[in-house]
Amino acid sequence: MIFADKLITLRKKAGWSQEELAEKLGVTRQSVSKWEGAQSVPDIDKILQLARLFGVTTDYLLKEEQGEPEYTTEDDTPALHRVTLTQAGDYLKKARANAPRMALATALCVLSPVSLLALCALSEYNLLGISENFAAGLGLCILLALVAVAVVLFMQCGAAVKPYEFLEKEPIDTEYGVTGLVRERRDAFAAHYNRANTIGTVLCILAAVPLFAAMMCNADLLAALSVCLLMVLVACGVYAFVWAGTVHDAMDQLLEEGDFTRDAKARKGVIGAVAAAYWLVVVAIFLFYTFGPYGNGQPQYSWFIWAIAGVVFAAVMVVMKAARRKKQ
Repeated sequence: MIFADKLITLRKKAGWSQEELAEKLGVTRQSVSKWEGAQSVPDIDKILQLARLFGVTTDYLLKEEQGEPEYTTEDDTPALHRVTLTQAGDYLKKARANAPRMALATALCVLSPVSLLALCALSEYNLLGISENFAAGLGLCILLALVAVAVVLFMQCGAAVKPYEFLEKEPIDTEYGVTGLVRERRDAFAAHYNRANTIGTVLCILAAVPLFAAMMCNADLLAALSVCLLMVLVACGVYAFVWAGTVHDAMDQLLEEGDFTRDAKARKGVIGAVAAAYWLVVVAIFLFYTFGPYGNGQPQYSWFIWAIAGVVFAAVMVVMKAARRKKQ
């Protein structure tokens, strides 16, 4: 008996339709139909899911010479978190509530150096009547205050979805109807997602215009203020990206698609470790360049380190993902 015949027999014995089995596996009905028609074979993750669902061994599913089912007396695969329809709805609701707060927190991190740059530039040209040291100190205080607010928002968002943090890290099993619900909501959100990404992209592109305009005027003050305007526009673009991405990622987590496939989850620890180490190195470079024995002691002139670090970090993540796909 071949795999296709075994799958048909087990599915009918369980009393499930092709659509119901597809829901439990997180695939389309067409995929199940192709498996049962011997047109394709599921990958190893789906084989393991099928073995667990039907309570049979993987050997029985994969070896053609075995005609009678070999039922497992004890499940030798780790139990998957099962997500019910109620839990899925609750998680999506909390993700939508978190989206604007996550977006605001990220935007505040981008905006945090603006006050430092603006105050130092204005004080340098005696437009505020305060010393450059006072302006730098005040700017740093505002910077830290904005970062502190952002951290509080991040922590609140994390606490709100803490019961569901396994969705980002572990393989899951979903109750019948969850996949259909999530796909329906993702389709309804698609227009908002595309619009937000378009707005974010346009704002990030236009952010460079004030800087180029200031360069043509050949005025140092305008150049400094144009950098502030650039960061404001980037922050608005980032807000759009993060708002849409938070909602969309929540749906991808429930579907185990996009950046949240089981393979991606297995490698998430490596990516997280690389990211943590990278930003610690960036902080060390910033502190050494600014306050070290050979530093300039003026953080208002060290902001470019963060801009460069952000671009390099994005490039590193792209390279890591490309290498992972090539390996697969």
